[in-house]
Amino acid sequence: MSLPPETRPADSGVIHDIGYRGYTGPRLGRAYATRSLFTQSLRAAYGLGRSGKSKVLPMLVLGAVIAPAAIIVAITVATKREDLPVDYPQYLSVVGLVVSIFLASQAPVLLSRDLRYHTVPLYFSRPITRADYVRAKFAAMATAQLLLMAAPLLVLYVGALLGGLDFGHESAHLVYGLVAAVLYALVPTSVAVVIAAATPRRGFGVAAIMGYLAVSTAVVGIVVGISRGVSSAVPDSAQWIVLLSPGALVESLTNQLFDLGSGPERMHAPGALGVAVFTAVAVAMVAGSYALLLRRYRRI
Repeated sequence: MSLPPETRPADSGVIHDIGYRGYTGPRLGRAYATRSLFTQSLRAAYGLGRSGKSKVLPMLVLGAVIAPAAIIVAITVATKREDLPVDYPQYLSVVGLVVSIFLASQAPVLLSRDLRYHTVPLYFSRPITRADYVRAKFAAMATAQLLLMAAPLLVLYVGALLGGLDFGHESAHLVYGLVAAVLYALVPTSVAVVIAAATPRRGFGVAAIMGYLAVSTAVVGIVVGISRGVSSAVPDSAQWIVLLSPGALVESLTNQLFDLGSGPERMHAPGALGVAVFTAVAVAMVAGSYALLLRRYRRI
């Protein structure tokens, strides 16, 4: 016979079965969590799933790189040219500043904000590891860059085919452009994500990334301009300076690999040795940046 509530001992307790049960469904594991983080980060790079103002800059940049391609196609068709006035890889170098703005503004969105709002430990409380986090964020930013550069190339390609240009020539040069796009999406991006991961302040990350890209490109331009002099070709000895700039490095490497560009202002890797060294530096830049990212997040 139980005692009335007011006469029970103070230290007595009652266990109520309210029907909670343990989770017995499928567990999707690390791979699924990593893919989800990659998808969410890729969407965030373009402002998808975020506020309206977060979409303004990515959409403006996307329009800024596509609009000139559409104009080039229109001019080519209207003038009945037999080829595009600008090659696919060269178009990427022309819009390089706009692409750099996108990289500098969005890399901190993917990395700096997680540090500032202390959400990184929450990710690591799930099955994903620090290496999974770095891999997902790096791949998301590189993919966002690749999509940004592939869009105008496809506009040029489709427009060229609709304009009756040679299918074989345009297809081959589209491949050149896509190879260049992959290199642009890996080499400059690898440096940018390391800088973004170094500070929890998005503004500092944007300024540091843009500063590095702009200053390194300016230094290369100044040195090359001085070495070229008045209407003369850039000597091979001066071509090595482009190793300081990720964007110039990719441009020079693709020009030499696919024999693109002409004139005294042409940037290229100097000979077979230059191709080997430029390729090694590009690989080292990407691999070294990835290693630095792993080291950075091991301390968090």
